[in-house]
Amino acid sequence: MNPEPLAVVVLALLLDVAIGEWPDSVHPVALYGRTIGRLDRSWHRPRLVGVIVVLVAPLLAAVLLGALTVGAFALNPVVGVGVATLALFSTVSLRKLLAVSRSVIKHTVSNPDRARTESRALVGRETDTLSPGELRSAAVESTAENLSDGLIAGLVAFTLGSRVSVAVGVAAATWVKAVNTMDSMLGYRSKPVGWASARLDDVLMWVPARCSALLIAVASRDPWAVVRARPWVQSPSSPNSGWPMATLAASAGVQLSKPGAYALYPAAELPTVEQARACVRTAGVAGLLSFGVTGVVVWF
Repeated sequence: MNPEPLAVVVLALLLDVAIGEWPDSVHPVALYGRTIGRLDRSWHRPRLVGVIVVLVAPLLAAVLLGALTVGAFALNPVVGVGVATLALFSTVSLRKLLAVSRSVIKHTVSNPDRARTESRALVGRETDTLSPGELRSAAVESTAENLSDGLIAGLVAFTLGSRVSVAVGVAAATWVKAVNTMDSMLGYRSKPVGWASARLDDVLMWVPARCSALLIAVASRDPWAVVRARPWVQSPSSPNSGWPMATLAASAGVQLSKPGAYALYPAAELPTVEQARACVRTAGVAGLLSFGVTGVVVWF
């Protein structure tokens, strides 16, 4: 049994509950994102540039935080756990995701224009023409997808890496988060420089997406939701995002749809305010379960 990685997971959860996230001005992921944003321009050979950058930039970030963690443990185990906790906390997010989703859902009734504005922090689609029901659907979809990409992926990486050491776990979580950040900023069909990051992100998110679906089914106390969701898991263009989204739709008995792109569980209606809030609660429970499972695995 190894108490150090367990302490890191528990303390990262407590920080997420207490703080939510770093301020954007000092958030390591935001700083990394602003750096990557400079690549969003025309290149003579954009795909080659994208391949080089996705191989180098995430690795540099991972090596930096991994080395800082090694140095901190060399000073003192308590310092090492503290540095590793801050690093893992930077790569995962649950509280802020749930808070933004709840705010969007709340304002779909009282102030749809505000809901449209706030939803841009969650989704990449155009929101100006979305109806209140479509806004609630978008918030629930993004909650499910970001549960996988923004939380469970980092925890899975930390779990695997910590089998070697806490520092390797931190480096692994950092690398996965760095690749995912590149994908979220550049991984669009209109941006050839993001092709490599999008493809690598598809590979890295394969396991977290399916773990997310299972945890959502457990959190909703509906283990068969994953089975009922199977007809729609490949409906989105992403090979992974459909798993948690369709499972959440099936467990709640609601339709989640992106106009002109897909409809998950189409026989149902778009979520009401209460149904959307219930979906976010389910995602929150699934997120807490993911911390719990991670803690148990790294402890043993």
